[in-house]
Amino acid sequence: MGKVKGKKKREHFKGCLMGGAIGDAFGAPVDLLSFAEIKKEYGEQGLLDLVCDEKGKAIITDDTQLTLFTAEGLLRAETRKRARGACYHPSIVYYAYLRWLYTQGYPKNKNIEGIYNGYLIKIRDLHVSRSPGKTCLSALASGEYGTIEKHINDSKGCGGVKRIAPVGLYVSRKNAFDLGSECAALTHGHPSGYLAAGVLAYIIAGIIEGLEIEEAVFGALDKLVYYDGYEECNSSIRKAIKLAESDEGPRKAISLIGEGRVAEEALAIAIYAALKHSHDFKQALYVAINHDGGSNSAGAIAGNILGAYLGINEMPAEWIEKVELTDILLQVADDLFTGYKGTLDWWRRYPGY
Repeated sequence: MGKVKGKKKREHFKGCLMGGAIGDAFGAPVDLLSFAEIKKEYGEQGLLDLVCDEKGKAIITDDTQLTLFTAEGLLRAETRKRARGACYHPSIVYYAYLRWLYTQGYPKNKNIEGIYNGYLIKIRDLHVSRSPGKTCLSALASGEYGTIEKHINDSKGCGGVKRIAPVGLYVSRKNAFDLGSECAALTHGHPSGYLAAGVLAYIIAGIIEGLEIEEAVFGALDKLVYYDGYEECNSSIRKAIKLAESDEGPRKAISLIGEGRVAEEALAIAIYAALKHSHDFKQALYVAINHDGGSNSAGAIAGNILGAYLGINEMPAEWIEKVELTDILLQVADDLFTGYKGTLDWWRRYPGY
């Protein structure tokens, strides 16, 4: 598999969101299983292909749902910014997460009922519960949102980082780390929970701007060390880099990183897989999901990174066709690439709140 050098194009935006959805759907059937359990179910090499339902679709989880709503929030924030000249992006992303919460069967927030409109909330297939994380649900249902300065809880689960790739598609490296961290801190208050998101946003933005994966990772680490509580993320990612450079087998290497049940471990496993197999999308995802512990979030993050790097044209066409909500993912990716349009159709999809 090859790649396009220099600043990335539309196909890389599509690759990022589709790659994340594929990794999510690929890892979902084996999430939280031990590798011994995975082998017992799928054979000695583990899970090698997407598992499809009776309709022939590979089912995404809340990872992809929340990624879409993150993108929607950013795009609606851009509409608001164009209309009013200023906007605090995380608050508009928070409104998007409240719309996602509504799709999960929760009541509308009575104080801000006017936000329940736009594009994604009208998509029937998003109104399904796909094992949503308890932290995201409880944080959003509380009626309050967290910030980096004022934490809403002490969670460092994967819920903050797994949804944040659109930030790296939306803004430049200069702003990606901060915005990614702030959007994750809406629901996850531990530094490792939101700084991991900042790292991923920076990596995606760096790749889109033409950096190699390794360059983008080291650039993110250079930013990371200026934030309080950076140590866990820094240690996990640097361990992943060293293991990717070593001859250690993937199963042993990932066991040394962790099980991917928390943000810094899921991110580090994904970085390991992306660095180890930077030109082989399938192999990278195979490595990212076939291990003890959390599989779908590590798979989703690895898919985001490799999809942004390689582009959708270098990804398996049969996997793209099998994943549910493909048309929605491609539409949102296209909107992130083209940016704000002052058309009636745009305003209907992305009203400014």
